[in-house]
Amino acid sequence: MLQRTLFIAVLSTCGFAYAQMSPVGTWNTIDDKTKEIKSEIVITETSGVLNGKVNKLLRKDVNQKAVCKECTDDRKDKPLVGLEIIRGAKKADGKDVWEDGKILDPENGKNYTLGLTPIEGGKKLEVRGSVLGMGRTQTWVRVQ
Repeated sequence: MLQRTLFIAVLSTCGFAYAQMSPVGTWNTIDDKTKEIKSEIVITETSGVLNGKVNKLLRKDVNQKAVCKECTDDRKDKPLVGLEIIRGAKKADGKDVWEDGKILDPENGKNYTLGLTPIEGGKKLEVRGSVLGMGRTQTWVRVQ
C-alpha cells in the first residue's frame, strides 16, 4: 500500500512538472516601457494546438471596453477582453518550444510569426513575435 501511494505521489509530481513546462495556463504580460503588468492571457490547448485569449486588461489607464481598431481580419472592432491573440502554435519535435503559430499585437493590428518557450521551470514564458526573422521577445509571468 505504501509503495502504491508513493508511486501515485511521484506520478502526480511528474505531471505537475510537465504541465508547468507547457505554455498552457494563465500569464501576465508586462509592458515593455513601464515594466508594469499589462494584461492577463489564457493559453489553452486543443488537439495539440495552442490558442490564447486576453482574459483581463490590468492597467488602470486602459478602457476595459476597448476594441481592436487596428485589426484587419475577423478580429476588427472586437473587444480586447476575450480577443484571441495567439493562434495555431504547435510543439516542436523533441523541444519545449511551440511555434508555427501567429500572435496578434492589438495595438497595431499586426500578426507575427510566434515562438513560445517556457523558462525558469515554467514560471515564465518567452514569447517571440517576428516577421522575416526580425522581431522582439517578451517575457510573460505565470499567474499562480
